[in-house]
Amino acid sequence: MLGFTKFELGKSNNMSRLRDMPRQPRRRSYDQHCAAAHALDLVGDRWTLLVVRELLAGPRRYTDLHADLPGVSTDMLAGRLKDMEATGLVTRRRLPPPASASVYELTPRGRDLLPVLRALADWGAPDLAEPRPTDAVRAHWFAVPLLGPLTELGPGVVQVTLDEGEFHVRIGADGGVAYGDGAADAPDVRLRTDAATCRALAAGERTLAEALESGRAEVRRTGAAAEPAATGAG
Repeated sequence: MLGFTKFELGKSNNMSRLRDMPRQPRRRSYDQHCAAAHALDLVGDRWTLLVVRELLAGPRRYTDLHADLPGVSTDMLAGRLKDMEATGLVTRRRLPPPASASVYELTPRGRDLLPVLRALADWGAPDLAEPRPTDAVRAHWFAVPLLGPLTELGPGVVQVTLDEGEFHVRIGADGGVAYGDGAADAPDVRLRTDAATCRALAAGERTLAEALESGRAEVRRTGAAAEPAATGAG
């Protein structure tokens, strides 16, 4: 005869039912009727704004997001993406054939976070020293802090090449900006520089014109509007 009491059997059955119940999402809120607190309820969790940074460069597959967010676990990233879908910041769609993958992309509400990231980058840039041995580096991470300095080049598509990789920035005639990872299809301007110069430009320690004059950056305009005189000395 098995030695289970009636109480133990009831407790075991209750635990089994609890395990079978769907897990409810953990509610995260400051419970404050304040615009700043509400915004932090939505984007204040660890990794959320960095997911936005990646998706501002364009739609990304989950594997690409994970590769460019070193340090995030797969469970954490999946959870953040689900939260961001639930709050209307991100959508997921299936790529048409022959592709067999889904991509995540920002909604208009999510893209509205670009000024927030620009403000954070402007605030943090003066403290960004040389990378530590443990720091990951991606070229397109410099895009947000350089959106302001690159407008000196005027409207068009600027392709930026660093030793770490490439990214491109689209500058509108109205001053609007957007950026993408990798090379542009047909850039109007090609800019080559290094990470140290990017940090100096982002921190306001030098202007793009000064970087060109010193040879720390080189600019080459392409197409009919090419201007050889705009190329730096180095």
